[in-house]
Amino acid sequence: MGAPPGYRPSAWVHLLHQLPRADFQLRPVPSGFAPQEQEYQQALLLVAALAGLGLGLSLIFIAVYLIRFCCCRPPEPPGSKTPSPGGGCVTWSCIVALLAGCIGIGIGFYGNSETSDGVSQLSSALLHANHTLSAIDHLVLETVERLGEAVRTELTTLEEVLEPRTELVAAARGARRQAEAVAQQLQGLAFWQGVPLSPLQVAEDVSFVEEYRWLAYVLLLLLELLVCLFTLLGLAKQSKWLVIVMTVMSLLVLVLSWGSMGLEAATAVGLSDFCSNPDPYVLNLTQEETGLSSDILSYYFLCNQAVSNPFQQRLTLSQRALANIHSQLLGLEREAVPQFPSAQKPLLSLEETLNVTEGNFHQLVALLHCRGLHKDYGAALRGLCEDALEGLLFLLLFSLLSAGALATALCSLPRAWALFPPRNPSALCSGSRLSEPLLPAGLDPGSPLRSFPGCRRRPH
Repeated sequence: MGAPPGYRPSAWVHLLHQLPRADFQLRPVPSGFAPQEQEYQQALLLVAALAGLGLGLSLIFIAVYLIRFCCCRPPEPPGSKTPSPGGGCVTWSCIVALLAGCIGIGIGFYGNSETSDGVSQLSSALLHANHTLSAIDHLVLETVERLGEAVRTELTTLEEVLEPRTELVAAARGARRQAEAVAQQLQGLAFWQGVPLSPLQVAEDVSFVEEYRWLAYVLLLLLELLVCLFTLLGLAKQSKWLVIVMTVMSLLVLVLSWGSMGLEAATAVGLSDFCSNPDPYVLNLTQEETGLSSDILSYYFLCNQAVSNPFQQRLTLSQRALANIHSQLLGLEREAVPQFPSAQKPLLSLEETLNVTEGNFHQLVALLHCRGLHKDYGAALRGLCEDALEGLLFLLLFSLLSAGALATALCSLPRAWALFPPRNPSALCSGSRLSEPLLPAGLDPGSPLRSFPGCRRRPH
């Protein structure tokens, strides 16, 4: 089958299409795009479930690490103020992980924009195809109505005027039959009229879904950006409450990142299967939804020399009939007007109608050619299989970086939190000389600190 102009499956499409697939019983599943089959649906769900497995393993690892940190660390000697070894490395590893998460957020914004651009290109192609199909229906309806009006008025008047000349009446009736034949042939050219599938409705549905998808990812990216920034702020200010809140938020964003990774992976794999050979699926689906013949759909979706124009016979018969009407009107004008001057007005009106009909006919020939609609089909595939798929892969990379960065931060934040110096009134009970300037005037430094309950003077 011939590919649309300018579209070739990319290397990413070939790579993802070659990945093995299996159903829930781990039986191999063909990589052909078949979303209606249960085995193929299970294969995509299994791809998404791998992200759930990754989430579970990461949560288990974080839980084991934190339990080991809390329960298995050696006790510190009383009054020891020496920081634990490796504390600086822990803080810096957390900072580096958060900075890597910020880089992933930038990648996510780019991928979200690329995906939105691809879907917008798909919607634009559908809208342009809808405009072409609507123009065909409008031209056919206008031309048929104009010819019917000419048959009912001008040709009827002309036959009444030429009634004394039988041969001239026969020529006028011949023009009437030709006009009716042209109208009948043209009615068959509006092949999309009455079809339940509307490209405009499909474009609106796609744009509606894409708007909410884009907004959801923007909110996810902004949420992770705020978590990274406030976590860095908490580390810089050594604020325990801020670090605790951001730890909880990091756990929430970690779950969202793994969930989005599963959706992105399943969508990318399914889209690669579709984009590797889209023509059979699109042809079968469109035929089921529209009920049109396979000859018409193959002509517009494939548009190659092997598929002939299904409207060629109608166009040829219409062109011949228009040429016959034109010659008959010229003969009537040459023979009838000298004898019947009142026939000139309906003849001039008929010639004007014929000129408009011929102009509409040439526009129909151009619109009915497969080049226009096939170009829209190629633009839709390029938007979906190039820009949108590329954006999905960048979003997948964002989710992977985000999950790794947040998992590292969740392991590092409790250790960094434990290294923060205490910030409470008991720090003033250390008995050191640094606390003496904070005492009220007139109070003997050697007297007991009555103003701070629970404090005891340490012996020197």
